[in-house]
Amino acid sequence: MINIGKRREVFWDDYLTDTQKTTAEKRLHEPVRRELALLHDEPWEGDCCDYHNFFRDDDGRYRMYYLGWSFVPGFKIKVCCAESADGISWTKPKLGLRTFGGSKDNNIILDETDGTFDNFMVFRDPNQPEGSDELYKAVASQTLDGVNALWCYISPDGYRFTRDREITRLGMFDTLNTAFWDRHSGRYFAYIRGFHKRRGEEGLAADFSVDVRDIRVLTSPDFRVWTEPSLLDFGEGEDYPLYTNVAQVYERADHIFVGFPSRYVERPSWNGSFERLCGREKRLERMKSSPRYGLTVTDCVFMCSRDGFSWYRPDEAFMRPGPEEPYNWVYGDCYPARGLVVSPGSYPGTDDELSIFSFTNHWSGTPAQLWRNTIRLDGFISRHSGYKESMVVTKPFVYDGSALRINFSTSARGYMYFTLRASDGASVSSGEIFGDKTDRIVDFENGSPADLRGREAVMEIRMSDADIYSFRFE
Repeated sequence: MINIGKRREVFWDDYLTDTQKTTAEKRLHEPVRRELALLHDEPWEGDCCDYHNFFRDDDGRYRMYYLGWSFVPGFKIKVCCAESADGISWTKPKLGLRTFGGSKDNNIILDETDGTFDNFMVFRDPNQPEGSDELYKAVASQTLDGVNALWCYISPDGYRFTRDREITRLGMFDTLNTAFWDRHSGRYFAYIRGFHKRRGEEGLAADFSVDVRDIRVLTSPDFRVWTEPSLLDFGEGEDYPLYTNVAQVYERADHIFVGFPSRYVERPSWNGSFERLCGREKRLERMKSSPRYGLTVTDCVFMCSRDGFSWYRPDEAFMRPGPEEPYNWVYGDCYPARGLVVSPGSYPGTDDELSIFSFTNHWSGTPAQLWRNTIRLDGFISRHSGYKESMVVTKPFVYDGSALRINFSTSARGYMYFTLRASDGASVSSGEIFGDKTDRIVDFENGSPADLRGREAVMEIRMSDADIYSFRFE
């Protein structure tokens, strides 16, 4: 029996949905690009600044980490930090930790004196007390004595990091690897890059041209002893290359993980579309270093999981490269930053929304740009009804609470009707619901959700020209 208590539940997967009785389709929604959040125009930055990741610290500030680098010979990658009071407007603090060009007036926290960096992802460890040398942890790939491994870095303040211990050697790691604590399972999760042969073949591989970039997961009770990495399970989904993973806990419903992996698409040869596509000259220039630097484009898909191992992943793009600009449609488009911000609505009086950040201008010879994008709260996937009436029917579940709150949208003519039906036949039903709100209470006409509290029940939603995103009882 599924006991949801008072937690928020979503319609992204089929965990709660009776797919045999549900006729409303799943619909994937795309974020909307808003304003420029960061311009990487410092001398220690450049057109390859990437792998942004951030979190909200206990003092309310947001801390963002990213790589500062440029696609020019001899450039040494730096690890940089940005900060924000609201998660929207970002600044680059002068930290005075590393010297660049004879000055310490910069936001660099690690440089070539600390090693060669390909990625660096930070989180605050909730299991460490204030003042601990391991209050902040980072994961980063490093090659030492010819051995490539994923390493743990530790810091007491989020600025001064020390390489501490090896996590695993079983992977490739050449992307933004991620790690975090899951309070429900009582484990740390880490998601890393690997390669494998195409389905039907055996073994771990690293042939850039024919094998599949993949995502692997490993867990630990203490961030010291880790399981061996295992491939994510996408069920019968197509086995195509995924570059980043951006895996994280979805804080509004923290029993669910989400991820925004970038999808790697390498075409076999130059064709007419490349000839017509924006950035032709720079694309041909990059191909002198490696053909795949010009023949590869990337987009982004959405994935979610309730256990961290098995994931639901629609194959339609969550982020597309978008309308052609001078420097997009390249290998490096649609790399979302790891982290989500609940931010004020884009228009006065509207509900809060989620801010998602993604960079542009990769390999352009001009400063990389980090842009803010927005999407509805819980709005990655809905159950959608066109004009013809359709139904959402849940599996039996038990809840706690006396009121039902929903995240929904209808047209002016559209509608929703809700029925809670207990296994013994008792039921309560709503009147017509219409509007567009991320947190609307449902009015029932012949009783209250309290009447069925603690009893096994199903929820039926009859709707037209409408979307349902999530719900919770209170």
